[in-house]
Amino acid sequence: MRVVDAIASALAREGVTHLFGVPGGGTSLDLIEACGACGIRFVLTRTETGAVIMAAAMAELTGSIGAALATQGPGTACAVNGVAQAWLDKASVVLLTDGWSDDQAPHDSHQRYDQQSLLRQIVKGGSRLNGDAPAAELEKLLSRCRLAPNGPVYIELTRDVANRETEAPLAGASVVDADPLPIQEAAVARSLLAGAKRPVIVAGLEARSAETAAALSRLAETLRCPVLTTYKAKGALPSTHPQFVGLFTGGALESRCVSKADLIVLVGFDPVELIGKPWPYSAPVLDVGPVTYDRHYVTPAATLRARTDLALTLLAENVAPSMWTADEVAALKAGMGAALDLQPGTEGLTPVEVVKTVREELMGSRARATVDAGAHMFSAMAYWDVDGPNEILISNGLSTMGFALPAAIAAGLQDSTRPAVCLTGDGGLLMCAGELATLAETRSKVICIVFNDKGLSLIELKQRARQMQPGNLRWRAVDFAAMAHGIGLAAARATTVEELRAALRRAQDEPGPFLIDVAVDPEGYDFQSTVLRG
Repeated sequence: MRVVDAIASALAREGVTHLFGVPGGGTSLDLIEACGACGIRFVLTRTETGAVIMAAAMAELTGSIGAALATQGPGTACAVNGVAQAWLDKASVVLLTDGWSDDQAPHDSHQRYDQQSLLRQIVKGGSRLNGDAPAAELEKLLSRCRLAPNGPVYIELTRDVANRETEAPLAGASVVDADPLPIQEAAVARSLLAGAKRPVIVAGLEARSAETAAALSRLAETLRCPVLTTYKAKGALPSTHPQFVGLFTGGALESRCVSKADLIVLVGFDPVELIGKPWPYSAPVLDVGPVTYDRHYVTPAATLRARTDLALTLLAENVAPSMWTADEVAALKAGMGAALDLQPGTEGLTPVEVVKTVREELMGSRARATVDAGAHMFSAMAYWDVDGPNEILISNGLSTMGFALPAAIAAGLQDSTRPAVCLTGDGGLLMCAGELATLAETRSKVICIVFNDKGLSLIELKQRARQMQPGNLRWRAVDFAAMAHGIGLAAARATTVEELRAALRRAQDEPGPFLIDVAVDPEGYDFQSTVLRG
């Protein structure tokens, strides 16, 4: 078969169902055709960044690989933010772009730069597949993509390479199993855990698989200790689980729980998820997971480097319950939840009111959520309860604005039986507003909630914290409902809880996507930021 057919066949084997992107006139057209022949649907996006974010969200939701394409030159450059998000948030993405063939190289400088060098720092591997065994090279890239820590890989494809004949891709999964449990490390880890009276578990992004979530639940129930999760790992233990206390960000709020620990057990924890503050705890740390990170906030007393679910299963064997009581854990959870509550806004809804109202109205719909970067994420992450991992998606490593809408589109395509709720700020939506047209065309069941506070509220908080004079971080109010109508989306505006409830009921009755432009009072963000981060 041709190289381009081998790529499509391998992606289909890995479970890829959608290819996202903005094609050029080169090999991207061949890829679209070859993928279509393998049952992979092409989704024309409005931006290359949006395409890669959709692919990354698809990878997180399926536990497989996401695929995106772009043309050479400007298309590849525009994809970089999406690739950086996949790199720092550990998403398995294959980016395929056009390139320059050997006969073009001596004379063609139009749009040309070294694309491999541009992407080298934010991909796990790259290839032009122009060697003697392109199918084997492709398999090597796919294996890297899905070997912990997951991450993006890059293929630059020229038309002559795309149409070369090659052997068929190898059968079988591309994932390489982690090393077996290290006996000496396991003994030290078990001894450390056995000696702890008040351990606290902090789960991170490597704890999101179904197997790891189940093993985490067993260990937490055996120890009867508090469990916190990072933003990415929210749902690794359900929000309603009696051992779940709240979120861990590296800030101040979680200290009321973690400071009481005599052992902190990090489970699948990636330091990229924390805000940039020093580690404040003196308790020893047991770091459990498949990867050792060079840059970390704390030096662990012991590590257990293995597949996370197997390591947790081992730790749960014959371990005694801790000294934590059910009442203590429940009180910690209630205290963390209440700490972020806000009084009703004077100029609009509070972000807490918005999130709670949306969650209540959609309670029976099995809705999944995506959250954009911005001040509204404080309330969104704290008050959106989930039953399992990857039920709420956020860009945490890169914390890029413009994430929530493309991610919600991918969620709607991945499972059409469940609504996806996009929780985005006005600034974030303006950065990817073109993808509203993509949403209108896919007709995915996405309910887009816009926290419209007329400015960059999170940056304003930082401006105030540095005692700077107010700068030009506000803008004229944008009528997002009118924008949505112009693109072909059903939409409504809301300024009160009653109007929001009415709009949400309309949204649920709508067969396709729906946007709700919500006027939000930004005054509470300062309070929430102080409580969370200190």
